[in-house]
Amino acid sequence: MKIKRRMVQKLITINPGAHALDALNQLHQHSIGQLPVVDGDEFIGMVSEADLRQVLLLPGGDEITIDEIMNKEPATIGPEENLEEAAKLIYHYKLDALPVLDDDKLVGIITVSDILAAFIEIMGVLQASSRIDVVLGENPEAFEKVSGIIKQSGGDILSVGMGDAPEKNKKFYFFRLKKCDVDTIADSISDNGYEVVSVIE
Repeated sequence: MKIKRRMVQKLITINPGAHALDALNQLHQHSIGQLPVVDGDEFIGMVSEADLRQVLLLPGGDEITIDEIMNKEPATIGPEENLEEAAKLIYHYKLDALPVLDDDKLVGIITVSDILAAFIEIMGVLQASSRIDVVLGENPEAFEKVSGIIKQSGGDILSVGMGDAPEKNKKFYFFRLKKCDVDTIADSISDNGYEVVSVIE
């Protein structure tokens, strides 16, 4: 899924000449953890609540301007990149959000909450569902065959992922299905020669 489909486009920003206390008040007013810093149309950095709180502890800290505090080289991402790439950057740099730039122009923000919501939607975990974990082996056609067995047996696949079965040292695929008679589907998969690792109703 592309970043542009999930990013927040209604942006709260601050200019580099604003004072630290003004920025902190904006963060609290909008219940956010950091602000993009823009000079006209140009994105020039990010400032976080942690940055501001450290500065405000200093004598005269409330008069210090954002351009003295901001991160001038924050991690960024483009609107055509995938959510997976945003998740990697956020995890690697321990961020709450990433500015989204298109030709150096700020066009959005993607947050941890945005990414989590997208993955929850993709995985279908908030829907009533069943799950079957199956070892597919080395046959490249196995995935297509097992998917076909599930559909022929009345199953409706919501999402598919991969995992490990440590006790068996094997990779398995988990098929998340709309709530159904999952035991019957699992029996059909086993009858066709595939190893069912677990079934969750």
